[in-house]
Amino acid sequence: MSPPEPRPKKLLDQVRDAIRLKHYSYRTEETYVQWIRRYILFHNKRHPKDMGVAEIEGFLTHLAVNEHVAAATQNQALSALLFLYRQVLCQPLDERIGAIRAKKSRKLPTVLTPEEVRAVIQSMSGVYRLIVQILYGSGLRLREAMQLRIKDLDFSQQQIIVRDAKGNDGRVTMLPTRLVEPLTEHLQGVKRLYHQDLEQGYGAVILPFAMAKKYPNANRQWIWQFVFPSSKRCRDPRSGAIVRYHLHESGLQKAIKRAVRSAGLQKRVGCHTFRHSFATHLLQNGYDIRTIQELLGHKDVKTTMIYTHVLNRGGRGVRSPLDA
Repeated sequence: MSPPEPRPKKLLDQVRDAIRLKHYSYRTEETYVQWIRRYILFHNKRHPKDMGVAEIEGFLTHLAVNEHVAAATQNQALSALLFLYRQVLCQPLDERIGAIRAKKSRKLPTVLTPEEVRAVIQSMSGVYRLIVQILYGSGLRLREAMQLRIKDLDFSQQQIIVRDAKGNDGRVTMLPTRLVEPLTEHLQGVKRLYHQDLEQGYGAVILPFAMAKKYPNANRQWIWQFVFPSSKRCRDPRSGAIVRYHLHESGLQKAIKRAVRSAGLQKRVGCHTFRHSFATHLLQNGYDIRTIQELLGHKDVKTTMIYTHVLNRGGRGVRSPLDA
């Protein structure tokens, strides 16, 4: 008697397998699965193979018209559905998807003055203060700062190597002189925690997929440890191994909110505000737009040009006759 054939994998499990085969991040995996699930539920649990361009247009239009999502959010949903049809179902979409598109935001970013940045930082303490100083002093995105590893800090050259950045492009930015000493002291505590983990039979971290496959023992090496490790170990949802991840982003976000209230600022300030302030203050100090583009890791200089509009806010730099 032949053994029963294994049951075919569920669709969302097939999606996860395809994403991991492409070496996409776990966050991308979770995001794509979420959008595909919402797409299926929106169409009353119909299987995507029985749907096509018309159903995709209906879902995307619903997001723009009824849920009022941002343009970037709608594009994210479209990317997830295109991945589903092209990479998982192998079902090409020959027709052009003509859904009603969400309007792109024209808002200028919130930027703090140097005095306001100083006030917020002085209202913080510990590791969260250090992370905010890196966000402002080096122009990092929140996730880039959280994912920093020991090997990414080059103290001799006073630079930070940003890897696995947005768009999977790496770049180099400055490591502020003022942060060398506090970062060195911070890493001494991180190393003690690392040695405690090793003594207890742990000490592993998550590695990029290709690196984990090529060097299976590298996940316990000091240079691969996170600069800002979590206080608790957790189970890796992909491998099932017990690892120490980096700090969760929500902790820093809450700390910034408390610091902004304590500093008495009447602005909406988030983690990304310090990156905006970094770029704007560099422009104010006379650095050219191309240099700032490279430090920020923008592919197109048009993205960086938004900070010139911030500087010209209030009549594009024209002096009011009332002030004359």
